Amino acid sequence: MSDGKPQGALFASYNVHKCVGTDRRFSPTRIAKVICEIEADVVALQEADRRFGDRAGLLDLEDIARESGLMRVEIEGQKSDSHGWHGNMILVREASVSGVHRVSLPGLEPRGAVIVDLDIEHGSVRLVATHLGLLRRSRRAQVATILQHARPDDGRPVVMMGDFNEWRHRRTALRLPTDFGEVMQGTPSFPSRYPVLALDRILASPHHVLGRIEAHDTPLARVASDHLPIKARVNLSLGSDRSL
Repeated sequence: MSDGKPQGALFASYNVHKCVGTDRRFSPTRIAKVICEIEADVVALQEADRRFGDRAGLLDLEDIARESGLMRVEIEGQKSDSHGWHGNMILVREASVSGVHRVSLPGLEPRGAVIVDLDIEHGSVRLVATHLGLLRRSRRAQVATILQHARPDDGRPVVMMGDFNEWRHRRTALRLPTDFGEVMQGTPSFPSRYPVLALDRILASPHHVLGRIEAHDTPLARVASDHLPIKARVNLSLGSDRSL
């Protein structure tokens, strides 16, 4: 019987838009407060670094850790001042990290994905965090590249999340395997003030481990970035061996 507690870990994805809000103010503090509001166990951030130059990270990681308990996953080979890989950063709560891989993605724009094997209180999971390109052909090629690297040897569930730049809900839009379900679940998250497009996504294989996806829609989230965060419960105890 359920004890009334939410089932599964809370996963969230958030394009922080380089900490520039809809009022055009640069404010890492607001982004940190939104992250704290979500109270997630695992968070994938996009655009957490400057895009050009030294690509330095933009957030106060010590403040986020102190206020939320979330710690950044270290990515081997990243620039010393960067928070992530191509702006993709992962924050986790009380997790053991057993593997981190950077994947460069094809396309006209520099894009990447981070693949992390995590053991958290709720179970084991392979997390893929990414920010796909603006062109549909590039997105399909990028997903195909990710899937080449995303198959776990131990059968743990896979959660893929980030800014997909894809508003279509059909699985075939990105040519995903059937284990991700027939429909790409999504909820409008862009633009944050009046969200109409589901550009941000959380997907899972097997898809039945994924709960309902919601936008984290608060007054602060509507101004802190041009994207709303999205979140969903993932019941890792329901995972089983499968092929991607």
